[in-house]
Amino acid sequence: MNTIATARPLGDFLRDWRRRRRMSQLDLALEAEISQRHLSFIESGRSLPSRDMLLHLAERLEVPLRERNPMLLAAGFAPVYAERKLDDPALAAARKAIDMVLKGHEPFPALAVDRHWTLVAANAAVAPLLAGVADASLLDGPVNVLRLSLHPQGLAPRIANLAEWRNHLLERLHQQIAATGDPILKGLLEELSGYPVPPETPSKPRSDYAGIAVPMQLRTEAGCLSFISTTTVFGTPVDVTLSELAIESFFPANDETARLLRRTAESG
Repeated sequence: MNTIATARPLGDFLRDWRRRRRMSQLDLALEAEISQRHLSFIESGRSLPSRDMLLHLAERLEVPLRERNPMLLAAGFAPVYAERKLDDPALAAARKAIDMVLKGHEPFPALAVDRHWTLVAANAAVAPLLAGVADASLLDGPVNVLRLSLHPQGLAPRIANLAEWRNHLLERLHQQIAATGDPILKGLLEELSGYPVPPETPSKPRSDYAGIAVPMQLRTEAGCLSFISTTTVFGTPVDVTLSELAIESFFPANDETARLLRRTAESG
């Protein structure tokens, strides 16, 4: 379990997360089923919550597990959330579950990423889609999936609806930053926002899916593949690493894409 140093008062943590969630003291007090006076005393340092009460407040504020350990330390409690590497024996069952989901999704592409969109694992259907990436360094580990997707020497020139897909990814990143305040994600957003959009790419979003999903349309040697994606996360993680993992599964958005992917898998 990681040792985390903190010099910030507990009240600062609570106020920061409450404001990030746009909640007043009264809002949070009602959510947590405590009095506003009690919450005010906790934030001002006049009252020290129990560990259970602190974790209850963190749950109501949807504080990421990574950020709950410093809050516990600030209140004088030991951290309770471990952070292990994915190859740690304790996470063997979770790693097996990830591999099963990725393998089971073939012949359609699926990949697992961490909180910074670093590639953790991918199934066999992903590699053929990366053929022709101009800058080979983008494929050297650790691979950042968003950088690979939007970099002008990455997949960007082959994404037929780049403006639409770019807007979708940047909006997801905005939302993730709003939820976590992660400075590394802020830097990534600044970098990606500076990438050029080719002039021939449509400037206005367009979609054939009635607003229910944003497709990714990727030009390949086999033809133009169109995907919609879903995100899968662990339902009740108590490990920091697992809480930050996400599996992105890409489904064919039309019959032609499904046919081409199956044919590619069979020929491979």
